[in-house]
Amino acid sequence: MRRASAARLPSRSTPRGRPSCSSSTSLERSTAQDAASRPRPDAVITPHDLVTLGEVLLRLSIPSPGRFETARQLDVQIGGAEANVAATCARLGLRTALISALPANAWGDRVRRELASHGLDCAGVRMREDARLGVYFLEYAAPPRPIRVLYDRPLRRARLVHLSGITPALGDAPRALFRRALGEAELVSFDVNYRAKLWKPDEARDLMLGVLPQVRYLFVGADEARTIFGLEGEAAAVLSGLTRLAPKATVTLMQGEAGSTVADRARLYRPAPRHTVQVVDPIGAGDAYVAGFLWAVLQKRPLQDAVDIAATVAALKCSLWGDIALINAQDVDDALGGSLAVRR
Repeated sequence: MRRASAARLPSRSTPRGRPSCSSSTSLERSTAQDAASRPRPDAVITPHDLVTLGEVLLRLSIPSPGRFETARQLDVQIGGAEANVAATCARLGLRTALISALPANAWGDRVRRELASHGLDCAGVRMREDARLGVYFLEYAAPPRPIRVLYDRPLRRARLVHLSGITPALGDAPRALFRRALGEAELVSFDVNYRAKLWKPDEARDLMLGVLPQVRYLFVGADEARTIFGLEGEAAAVLSGLTRLAPKATVTLMQGEAGSTVADRARLYRPAPRHTVQVVDPIGAGDAYVAGFLWAVLQKRPLQDAVDIAATVAALKCSLWGDIALINAQDVDDALGGSLAVRR
């Protein structure tokens, strides 16, 4: 172990953590399901032919010749591209499974039950209190009128959508999903998160030059600014170049051991606290910084507070094992207080 400045933001080369979730509503149900699903010693475990991952949608359609404006009744169906493929393949005889999330309510139960009725393995469909069922409205029509579709997805209801440069680097399909999210979100946070093993700097630059004008909060490492955008030198000079590329954004330059500098409307902000950290695990510190910053701005805290909180959350993360900062708001308050006294 070593001691280092809390503002140290190490290389962010780690995959994002994923929250755990429970798929049952009671201990008894969980125990029964576990017992039922546990294979017998002599059982042969057969792999799935097809596994799909994606969103399940509730389709509400208006029979022709009705219009959205005049509808009195709606026909209810279950849809979603991945679910459609999986259910059809199951009906054709393939061993298929779906990985998704549904709300832990009557609608979620209905959807899960209906998908399972097609022979689809829904063990990977999690029932969550915080999940929401996507909805789309369908208006059938006779020529020359086209069929009309209106989507109502959770993404559009989010206060802020956070994206990273990893997703579009993974291939055409993730890139399409990234562009869709970017197009639907009202407010976007973007972490460049460049991965040299996934794509070349010029590829990343070509995509990001089209992304940055839409971004409200931008996070860039100093190495990334140099590699992708050819910007180097003092923090103020680099940030000046970045703000020209992202004119709507509050831009954070993460500078490793030098800390961070944030530019907003021609003003620069730096973390006030300088924590001393016993580094246990530096992986994920950059993500922790971003999380702390967004948490603060979504609470409408002053920007200087957001910068201080971000640096503090990153420091706390370095003192903990694992990719995810296992902290709460009280930990942040305590660290900002500056005292290492035992809490009694």
